[in-house]
Amino acid sequence: MELTQAQIDERIAVLKRFRSLLEQQRNKFREYLHVLECQQNKIELDDGDALVAHAELEQQIVANISSLQKVIEPMQSMYNAVAMQPGVSADEKFSVQKMQADLSDLQKKVLKQNEHNRELLKVHIEQIKQQLVNAKKLNPYRGNRSVYAETGVVTSTFAIEA
Repeated sequence: MELTQAQIDERIAVLKRFRSLLEQQRNKFREYLHVLECQQNKIELDDGDALVAHAELEQQIVANISSLQKVIEPMQSMYNAVAMQPGVSADEKFSVQKMQADLSDLQKKVLKQNEHNRELLKVHIEQIKQQLVNAKKLNPYRGNRSVYAETGVVTSTFAIEA
């Protein structure tokens, strides 16, 4: 069966678009991994403002990855349909498979770093809770009543003269 030039061009376009989408997703995961590594440093340095900024950036990257994944899924099914037909070189298939393997490896690294950061945050939050408990215990005014909070009656009668 002879392929027409239009069919070949369509297959090449699908392959190129799928590869570019995978590259974009790989770059997003690399960016996400970098943010998580920086976030780990900020957790260790106890920099709350930077942690908030990193969390916001993290949410944006995850949203970008999610929207990119919505495009990749149908493109992958198109790629699979095209890749099974003749006319697709082994080099093209191998480059896409390699990119998918790299992407899978990056996803595992991201999940591992994310889990590590969560554990660091749990430990840090427990330390802060303990500091608050200790601060309450060490308060010299703890248990003393305020002189301004007395409940006794100050006056009982008023004398009004006209």
